[in-house]
Amino acid sequence: MREVAEAGWRWVLDHVRWSDGPWIPACVGVDEAAASGDNDESPSSAYRNGIHEGIGGLALVLAEVRSTRTWTDEEAELAGAIAHRLRTQIPVVTDASFFDGLSGMVGALVALDEPGAEIAVRRMLDTVDADGWPPGTGLPTRAYRPGARINDATLGTASAVLAGVWAIRHDVPGARELTQRAADILLAEAEPETTGTNWRMVSRRFDLAGRTEQMPNWSHGLAGIAAGLALAGAELDRGDLVEAARRGAEHLVSLGDTSGDGLTVPLAIPPPDPAKANPISYGWCHGPTGTSLLFLALDRAGVAEISGEPTTSWYARGRHSVRTSGLPERLRPGFWDNDGRCCGTAGVGDAFLDAWTRAGAEADLAFAVRLGEALVERAVEADGRAFWRFLEHRKPEPLLPPGVGWMQGAAGIAAYLFHLARVLDVGRDAPAVLRMESWWAVDPRPSRSSGS
Repeated sequence: MREVAEAGWRWVLDHVRWSDGPWIPACVGVDEAAASGDNDESPSSAYRNGIHEGIGGLALVLAEVRSTRTWTDEEAELAGAIAHRLRTQIPVVTDASFFDGLSGMVGALVALDEPGAEIAVRRMLDTVDADGWPPGTGLPTRAYRPGARINDATLGTASAVLAGVWAIRHDVPGARELTQRAADILLAEAEPETTGTNWRMVSRRFDLAGRTEQMPNWSHGLAGIAAGLALAGAELDRGDLVEAARRGAEHLVSLGDTSGDGLTVPLAIPPPDPAKANPISYGWCHGPTGTSLLFLALDRAGVAEISGEPTTSWYARGRHSVRTSGLPERLRPGFWDNDGRCCGTAGVGDAFLDAWTRAGAEADLAFAVRLGEALVERAVEADGRAFWRFLEHRKPEPLLPPGVGWMQGAAGIAAYLFHLARVLDVGRDAPAVLRMESWWAVDPRPSRSSGS
């Protein structure tokens, strides 16, 4: 595991480019030429500073490397350059998102133990409107009213909630004010349902077309939003936020399949055309891997049960559904063709390592190891380097060029393999790198409001 982790990370470092600070391409051709198509190879790309496919994601890998071994001079120089680049960009950024904006910058700077998170927090407070932040990329005007806002945990207001809570836990000035402000905005966007409370990626009030589509899982819908509110409620000692999150979870469970010992919530409602997408996903972004984090957030906030069942049993149900889904095998075209963090193997593996660190269930560790073995098997290795290629079965050339960054590339995969290798070497005492989007899955410390 460690050898392939190092090889994958070496391949990423080879593709760090320099123009007004470091940047990386989203992907590269296997012949090292720039990839064509939709991938922006310009260092001026709006995504160059972000967590998803930019240098912010490399900060998270560097944190994993530092927990495994001492940084090399090259890595220390890169860490300093990333932090400097992010600090210089904060004053001109208006995107508040986790994937590409200010919330992600908070996470990256904290991961590097670099100053600047307080500047990002202040920038978010200075740019927020009464009902949130403008989207980093404008929403289509044919579908949404002018001034539409995004609510979710990766592109919207819930990003700011998660960043605010993370900043509170690192004593960043302004963090409580940010968390209060963002959480109150989300409360105002709640949509009552007979089964609880719902939040959509974009609230119904902005919809021009009367559409009913929603993606209720972690990244773009209800699960991530409710989790942010639960964590904020615990940190701020606000029962109204916790209750809102509890009602969100009640509604989420009503949308899912709870048969057997599992829990799966559809990728989208109404379900997508099976010819275009699997109706059920299992990863961090749209599946039980990420969605189950909601129940740990509720447990942390003191919610004992959801829909008549212990809160933590819903977390167990989500993991059961993932373990029994058939992944990481590519059972059919379109099923498990991704090995990245956002929608694939590395993201699932990290969640199961966190579960094992938290409770010590051997089934969780065994599954995490199986996923790591699959990543090692699928690595394309040469000359001490490694990368991964995902599949898109609907394209004429289904084998995609290798990605570089955190969410959909070698950087995020290498980070998981570093984590797994550390666990296999040290056991449950291996240091776990806590991150703003999942820290509560591992961190045993109580919330600030309960005296920490």
